[in-house]
Amino acid sequence: MAIFTFRAAGEITFGVGAVERLGSAIRKTGGKKVLVVVDPGLAKAEAFSKVTRSLERENLPWVLFDRVEPEPRTIIADRCGETARQEKCDFVLGVGGGSAMDTAKAAAILATNGGQARDYQGLDKVPRPGLLKGMVPTTAGTGSEVTFTAVFINEEEKKKAGINSPYLYPEMSVLDPELTLSLPPAPTAFTGMDALAHAVESYTSRAAHSLSEIFSLEGIRLIGKSLRRAVERGSDLAARTDMLLGSLLAGIGLANAGVTAVHSLSYPLGGRFRVPHGVGNGLLLPAVMEYNALSLPEKFAKIAGAMGEEVEGVPVRQAALLAVESVNRLARDVQV
Repeated sequence: MAIFTFRAAGEITFGVGAVERLGSAIRKTGGKKVLVVVDPGLAKAEAFSKVTRSLERENLPWVLFDRVEPEPRTIIADRCGETARQEKCDFVLGVGGGSAMDTAKAAAILATNGGQARDYQGLDKVPRPGLLKGMVPTTAGTGSEVTFTAVFINEEEKKKAGINSPYLYPEMSVLDPELTLSLPPAPTAFTGMDALAHAVESYTSRAAHSLSEIFSLEGIRLIGKSLRRAVERGSDLAARTDMLLGSLLAGIGLANAGVTAVHSLSYPLGGRFRVPHGVGNGLLLPAVMEYNALSLPEKFAKIAGAMGEEVEGVPVRQAALLAVESVNRLARDVQV
């Protein structure tokens, strides 16, 4: 077995009703004044009220930054970091999808390191730690609550790129499936396909190892089992719980093994044409899987099994292609 390194984010609290523990979890980190980062739509929703009530029960003062946009530009992160500095916050909380969480992570390091978000796009360009930070995902997709990456569009270059640094790992995350119940079918579908891409890519990455593969394969199983139900019946709490846990596991796999050509090809679609990240990944995933399947047939056969395909007694190459068919069918069924 080759030597490998496994890294993970800080404390994770998961389960129905977990948002009730958010305020106390922030208190435990030492946070005293919270910058809450959210998109303007979610700021008006009941799910967000549950977040703020938990803060208020702990008498935690908080400041709102609600200017997050889909596929955010670097300037949004810059403005959020400046708000954290001006308001003298010592904790940044990202609430929502990947855009809000990535903006929060970037703001936390900008508040202490200065400069602009575009200065840190790349690998290990952040010189020192940021503010304390926590994440509350309201979609089952990006896994940003457990990764060291924050992705933004650089408008000058029309290019989408990540800030990648261990200093972006959140100190804590709270995942409550109830907060995902009101997510409409379309974003449920494309964030779910994003999570599936993380799981498949990290499982088949050349950087995968025996520990990361456990998370990635179980993420595939949970998403394959429950994405259709979450899209068709958004109130299905069991399906929403599977999806949020699957997204979390896929994010841990991603953080340790990376991704492959799906994300490489999807970034230009977002940077140049503002195609939502999950849509790009959902469109590209089956094609990249087809290209790769026969170079790694044993792993793709296991993906097929995790997706619910009958692979017992099926030749391994044929089973590998069943994985491609299964993912293609799922993408069509959820209308990505």
